[in-house]
Amino acid sequence: MRDPRWLPWARWAGLGLLGLFTLTPLYVMLTSAIKPLQDVQGDFYWIPRTITLRPFADMWRTVPLARYFANSLIVSSVAALVSVLVAIFSAYAISRFRFPGRRIFSVTVLSTQMFPGILFLLPLFMIYVNLGTALGVELYASRTGLIITYLTFSLPFSIWMLAGYFDSIPTALDEAAQVDGSGPIGALLRVVLPAATPGIVAVAIYAFMTAWGEVLFASVMTDESSRTLAVGLQGYATENDVYWNQIMAASLVVSVPVVAGFLLLQRYLVQGLTAGAVK
Repeated sequence: MRDPRWLPWARWAGLGLLGLFTLTPLYVMLTSAIKPLQDVQGDFYWIPRTITLRPFADMWRTVPLARYFANSLIVSSVAALVSVLVAIFSAYAISRFRFPGRRIFSVTVLSTQMFPGILFLLPLFMIYVNLGTALGVELYASRTGLIITYLTFSLPFSIWMLAGYFDSIPTALDEAAQVDGSGPIGALLRVVLPAATPGIVAVAIYAFMTAWGEVLFASVMTDESSRTLAVGLQGYATENDVYWNQIMAASLVVSVPVVAGFLLLQRYLVQGLTAGAVK
């Protein structure tokens, strides 16, 4: 049966509405970033009456945006890297080996995702403060402490997600690698990891984005020197005024690296799990 004639038009109409719903906030953000502050605070106009690039220069002086950006980049990158490295070996062990407590460990890892993050805020705060007082290990108000905090959220999901990817890869690949002389680690590095590239990239993106946009823990566990972008952008709101045009400009600038990185890596998300693994 042929599709009704109105169906293509309905599809285009739906896509148009979805695109309009998605692009309108971005357009408002862009136009607000190139307006003087008085125009942003005044009546709203879809087409800016006055265009200026001054907010893109002033945003670096109003708050230490460069430092916040560096902190976010370091914390998010290290958290994503550690999550991927630990999750690869943990998920491979869960997927390929049978050991006592395997099922309990898997369920425990997954069950940690059921608890809201705010439940861990006070315990982690007390642990960090007490470690600094008793042992001199300064985790509170440090990038290291923030990285460890983010690992408590991203690592369980990363392990569970990668274990599912490894389960989908035929064990015959491991056996063929071991016949050729590779041990379990060699089979993992030479055969399983190339086949699981889409899953690894997805885990890395998840861990990075979780750390990049987190606000609750970053607002409590950091000070001026270790503050991240998610919290630092609040510095544009002072007691006397809110610099909306600079907030929009800063949001656009700090989004460019994340969007560019996601666009470069998204092709891995749609590849087959075993693409190229079996001839």
